[in-house]
Amino acid sequence: MAKYKAIPQGYMTVGEAAKRMGVTVRTLQYYDKEGMLSPSAESEGGRRLYTDKDLVKLHQILSLKSLGFSLNDIKQQLISLDTPADVANALARQADDIRQQIEQLSASLTAIEQLRTEVLQMQTVDFKKYADIIVNLQMKNEFYYLIKRFDEDTLDHIRHRFNKESGLAFLDTFNRLSDEILQLQKDNVPPESARCQQLTKAYWDLIMEFTDGDMSMLPKLMQIGNFDHPTNEWEEKQKLVSAYLEPALEIYFSKLGTNPFA
Repeated sequence: MAKYKAIPQGYMTVGEAAKRMGVTVRTLQYYDKEGMLSPSAESEGGRRLYTDKDLVKLHQILSLKSLGFSLNDIKQQLISLDTPADVANALARQADDIRQQIEQLSASLTAIEQLRTEVLQMQTVDFKKYADIIVNLQMKNEFYYLIKRFDEDTLDHIRHRFNKESGLAFLDTFNRLSDEILQLQKDNVPPESARCQQLTKAYWDLIMEFTDGDMSMLPKLMQIGNFDHPTNEWEEKQKLVSAYLEPALEIYFSKLGTNPFA
């Protein structure tokens, strides 16, 4: 580190540097102690002297700190600023970090707004349901809003029956099957046809997979799946699926000689 009798042009004291960057002198002293930002020079009287290059590096540190990086992480992020390419690379990395942070904050904001909507639609305070909604929002499960329609016993069943992977896989299968059933309806395929009965069996098997064979859950599922007044496209689709499957299920159970709803 160069030493000067007086403060030469292009250098500034720690107080001046702190004032220009809106930080405290103690902050600069701490970064110096931690080996993150040492002054470029020192006067013979022991005064730390900083340059504009030091301020650019300080900007790096402050920006990364504002993004939630720890000091150890920041040390790993810092690179030399000796060439235009070095400076450009440093700024590019900061821009990438900021973009990532914006995406995370945007996702968090959306989740908060969605949760607020669900909370206002529920009649009582229920933190277990709130937690379930948050988990499903994090999973990017677009059907998170259905949670408010489940009672506590059904939710407990779901919590123990499915994890993130199996839950999303179940929903994918359910939606794919619903699309196939709607296509049969559009094609005017009769409910007694072999193809319709095949899909009806697959649909019923999926319900049994969901309930794990617990027939006492059927009335609750029927109530939850009642979309007489659909509020979105998916609910409208499920209303059409139910209307088409009702006679197909009657035929299916008739052939089995059983009635699970009796």
